[in-house]
Amino acid sequence: MDPKTQNRLKEKYITQVKPAMMSEFSYKNIMQVPKLVKIVINMGVGEAINDIKIMDQAVSELGLITGQHPVVCRAKKAISNFKIREGQPVGCKVTLRKRNMYEFFDRLVNVTLPRIRDFRGVSKSSFDQNGNYSMGLKEQIIFPEIEYDKNQRIQGMDITIVTTANTQKEAKSLLRLLGMPFKTEKQD
Repeated sequence: MDPKTQNRLKEKYITQVKPAMMSEFSYKNIMQVPKLVKIVINMGVGEAINDIKIMDQAVSELGLITGQHPVVCRAKKAISNFKIREGQPVGCKVTLRKRNMYEFFDRLVNVTLPRIRDFRGVSKSSFDQNGNYSMGLKEQIIFPEIEYDKNQRIQGMDITIVTTANTQKEAKSLLRLLGMPFKTEKQD
């Protein structure tokens, strides 16, 4: 793929989301419009303490899902109650920026989330004060890159979407315009 061509979601952001946000929040300058900064995907793999093959599998699956090699996170302190020693691998994470971030977000919203059984939308209350959105997935097999038959164990993950929005309202509007399927109010 030509690196100069923009992907579909980035083009939608420039042509549709920016003008809609400008009119909704009446920004004076186009540079005030919030944008995506990065997406961080994190897998906590506590079972890797007993079997390092579990960590290897989690790293390879996260690499397949994101298209980028994950970083292995190690324990900073020894915690005897959890049988963790300092320096042991306890998880892995990937930080996506620019092109990879937009491609992952596009696949997450349009392909992966609809594959969740009984999916009604993502929570509207998972924003922090700075306009960042965090969500958790219970199983990695909802991603089409993971082969269901070859998978040996179910592994959850946390996804954090970092934006330049100043308020929760701006961040919610940005993600909604980009296609994030939020839960709707119950209509009785």
